[in-house]
Amino acid sequence: MTTPPHVMEDAPKATDAPLPSATLGGDSKRSIEQITLLLFITVPFVALVAAVPLAWGWGVSWLDLGLMTFMYYLGCHGITIGFHRYFTHGSFKARRPLRVALAVMGSMAVEGPLVRWVADHRKHHKFSDAEGDPHSPWRFGETVPALMKGLWWAHIGWMFDEEQTPQHKYAPDLIKDPAIRAVSRQFVLWTAVSLALPPLVGGLVTWSWQGAVTAFFWGSLVRVALLHHVTWSINSICHAVGKRPFKSRDKSGNVWWLAVLSCGESWHNLHHADPTSARHGVMRGQIDSSARIIRWFELLGWAYDVRWPNAARIDARRKSGISDEGGAAKAA
Repeated sequence: MTTPPHVMEDAPKATDAPLPSATLGGDSKRSIEQITLLLFITVPFVALVAAVPLAWGWGVSWLDLGLMTFMYYLGCHGITIGFHRYFTHGSFKARRPLRVALAVMGSMAVEGPLVRWVADHRKHHKFSDAEGDPHSPWRFGETVPALMKGLWWAHIGWMFDEEQTPQHKYAPDLIKDPAIRAVSRQFVLWTAVSLALPPLVGGLVTWSWQGAVTAFFWGSLVRVALLHHVTWSINSICHAVGKRPFKSRDKSGNVWWLAVLSCGESWHNLHHADPTSARHGVMRGQIDSSARIIRWFELLGWAYDVRWPNAARIDARRKSGISDEGGAAKAA
């Protein structure tokens, strides 16, 4: 893995001025935070389970479906383009308004404060599928029982671990940015906005409490649960199964059936072979909506110095004897 130049490998020296905390709890995860985390996982999940019989029995309105889809992809691209490809890996540079907008969009996915998310993911790449990886499914071994335990750990369990990634070590560049630090510390606010928008729109459009309630169910609870489990599946499923046409030092794989829902993140093998690439789905037919939107940002002048893959860069990371019969995809 190539570490982005802005990521520090070592903790700040004792002589350095201490950096302010970018999350309300700092690096520690207090009991109240763990309880809150449990609620934000279980309540939307219960709604997700209930969604199937409810949709079968009473159906779902086009308004609720539209709100769920819009809010899902707003948060999903906030994570994939913002938290992941931009803030974690520096796949492109962004003008200041886009930088702040991506921070807010990612926060509305309700996956935790920006700086903590980035610190965890940078640590994951440093120790990918080895000792020190916060969420490898191979943590407990390679037997079937160990892998089953590991998949649970990689999917959800790791988030309740008391050991926290030191943010000052893995994300000092973000902590030093006052605007980004503020967005990270305002995670509760952006979570409230994210959950309140669908019922607000649903209530106003239908001019009824029922419209607000159903919009909250589908556009807030079901949407959050679905996005959570798709994102967590990149940690678990994409590090356990999938095709691996590119050379990486871990077990990251490409899982095609997650590509649309994950906004291109499930082309995970190329990502771990070339972490700073702005496009993950580099082979023909590999849908990567995040890369397409980054391309639009570039055309509008909002993003620049984008690290697009090229044929030489892709071929250098390809395993010997494996070729792309359809040819490599274009930059976006």
